Amino acid sequence: MHEIQAADLLIIGGGIMGAAVAQQVRTSKPEARIVIVDAGGKIGATPGQHLHDVTDPELRARYVKQASPGIQSAYVGADVSHRIDNGTESIEPGLYTVSALSGNTTAFPGAAVGMNQGGMGVHWTAACPWPWGDETFAGEDPDGWKEDLHTAQRLLGVHPNPYGTSMPGQKILEKISGLVGKTCAASRQPQPMPMAITPDGDRLLRTGPNRIFPRMMEPAGEDFELLTETLALALVHDGDTVSGVRVKDIPTGTERIIQAAAVAVAADPLRTPQLLFASGIRPRALGRYLNEHAFLTGQIVADLDKLGLTLSDIPSHRAGEWVLNCYWLPHNGSKQPFHGQFMDRTFFDQNGSPLAYGAVLGFFIPTDISASNRIDFSESRVDSTGLPEMAFTFDYSDVDKARIEKARRVQRALAESIGVVDLKSWESELLPPGSSLHFTGTTRAGVADDGTSVCNPDGKVWGYSNLYLAGGSVVPTALVGNSTLTATITAVKAARAITASLSDQENARGKALALQGEPQ
Repeated sequence: MHEIQAADLLIIGGGIMGAAVAQQVRTSKPEARIVIVDAGGKIGATPGQHLHDVTDPELRARYVKQASPGIQSAYVGADVSHRIDNGTESIEPGLYTVSALSGNTTAFPGAAVGMNQGGMGVHWTAACPWPWGDETFAGEDPDGWKEDLHTAQRLLGVHPNPYGTSMPGQKILEKISGLVGKTCAASRQPQPMPMAITPDGDRLLRTGPNRIFPRMMEPAGEDFELLTETLALALVHDGDTVSGVRVKDIPTGTERIIQAAAVAVAADPLRTPQLLFASGIRPRALGRYLNEHAFLTGQIVADLDKLGLTLSDIPSHRAGEWVLNCYWLPHNGSKQPFHGQFMDRTFFDQNGSPLAYGAVLGFFIPTDISASNRIDFSESRVDSTGLPEMAFTFDYSDVDKARIEKARRVQRALAESIGVVDLKSWESELLPPGSSLHFTGTTRAGVADDGTSVCNPDGKVWGYSNLYLAGGSVVPTALVGNSTLTATITAVKAARAITASLSDQENARGKALALQGEPQ
């Protein structure tokens, strides 16, 4: 093992959130030395590359097989087949249900984590609906919120309609509009899903961490280093200052401390609070306020007559794609509380000719925020990584359950407008809690250190001068849709605060040296 120089900024987590923090700090302060610690090993040859874009044919085929059902829990391909009992060195890079790592996940069985470099950022669907209404947490600075949203969209490379709209897709949008359009504001009508996808000739490239922070693809240098297969065990802190992080090199088992002027934890909404707990940083709100929208999925084979189409109107998929497009029904508050995510696709016969046309009809249903929905961390038991074991408490309120039943009715009405709702052509299922992987709130931000939040609006942990958090865990609101774009806003805010903190530290050192009469 080589010696790791102290960092100006040490980031725990090399996924989208960590990459966003790194890129923003690098842009504002190019002289800063940044180190990213990532527990997982690489999948493929390029760090942080989305699996959609890998050139390895075996990896590509595996990804397409997992993605093609169009259901998030199946999409990510989380391994549910076994428990990991032999430590992190035995884990093949990929996604695993939390139950595989041990702990009590009965109340939140769908939860999964990325045990690979880049985390969920190399697997995600790339859907980027923007936060609206009660999802936002702008405080008293709505203009600043808009700027941060635009920055997050730029970092993710969000495109308003990367697939383009086909004739069948337009028919689907018309059916959705006819069903709920009157309840939608002008800017919140059914529309193509904005996605973190960049059209590149015939290809549609997904945004992974490497596209946000390209420096991670290059060799280590004085300015930056990416440490893969390196597990953060604990934050080293004294008083209000975190001086570094104790890490373990997974292949060798060797532990060491990496020192840093500032530390950002951007793991995920499960492992960020887990690391804080392991470090003895345990504010009252830690792990509490766990929130996730309910996830109702369905699939309908279209009746082409209902859509005014024939098989000759049904296009083929783009090369390397398994859907024709992804469409969005934005939520509109109490009048229309659901987020709809609809992917249409063509089914082919054995000769490659169009056989049928269908759509996945996903409905995300907002759930009430409750402090009792939480993760508890064990004082005495550890999981397969050696960190405190998790136990989940999660349940739907009566209001949540009523919303879910209403969503079932809307979903069925939409299915009936597209096809025939029978056992052969229609299926619908409420997925288990945790299945969307869009969880939030476990280190939530707040405006006061009153026990209901873990950090301030900039992600700085209450009571600490140089410890910052970024990602879905920081989001304090109940999200109705995909969480990535909203979570990236927290990374933008944290990066700005970190940059200011590093500059303040430099200025303080300069003044001290000047008072001592030493050259700066």
